[in-house]
Amino acid sequence: MRIAIISDIHGNLVALEAVLADLEARQVGEVVCLGDVAAFGPQPREVIARLRELNGSVVMGNTDAWLLNPRPHPVRDEDSHKVTEIELWGAEQLSPADLDYVRTFQPMIEISLGDEAKLLCFHGSPRSDRDVIAPATPEEDLERMLRGFQATVMIGGHTHTQMFRRYGDAILMNPGSVGFPIERDLATGRVRNPPWAEYAVVTREGEALGVELRRVPVDVEAIRRAALDSGMPHVEWWMEGWDRG
Repeated sequence: MRIAIISDIHGNLVALEAVLADLEARQVGEVVCLGDVAAFGPQPREVIARLRELNGSVVMGNTDAWLLNPRPHPVRDEDSHKVTEIELWGAEQLSPADLDYVRTFQPMIEISLGDEAKLLCFHGSPRSDRDVIAPATPEEDLERMLRGFQATVMIGGHTHTQMFRRYGDAILMNPGSVGFPIERDLATGRVRNPPWAEYAVVTREGEALGVELRRVPVDVEAIRRAALDSGMPHVEWWMEGWDRG
């Protein structure tokens, strides 16, 4: 059994296709998405269409829920105003059929890995799509977010940063972001979007369990061309953080 876990595509079809090509080459057939599929990217409609073709399970992310009732975000600074305009533009691109598909997304997904092993998939945490689980999240905070939930592997998205840590007897993971990965330089505080797409693979072979975090190179110039061709507002600002490698 081999299951690919993808998350946080954010309307980036170029990055999604790079991941799917890697999965095909590695003969990984089953795909689970942890949400945030369409908002804040240049190809929201195209990403939704591609996901539907995969016929996999999808978790409801916080931006997916927002698309079902789009409204301006609180304006804290000029950047938040740009985020609102990009996301409202994205919501306008979606058809009623697209939104009906988003409504099928689930709060959590449980998958049997055989015997008593289980994979638990969510967006932020099992309790909230906005919870943040990071490598340094204190154990008492994890206990609040994960209390009452048990699984061999727990995997969530939302932070756009890959993670592997333990929580009791469980493996706690984040596959990172397909469409908008984030790296922060701890020395300078600089944030960049590196030139790759991120995902994870969970494997069960007999009694052996394997987990893998992967990064696949993406064509940043192709992402830029897609953004420029889309009509999305604030394209140059949106592309500022992308590292061309």
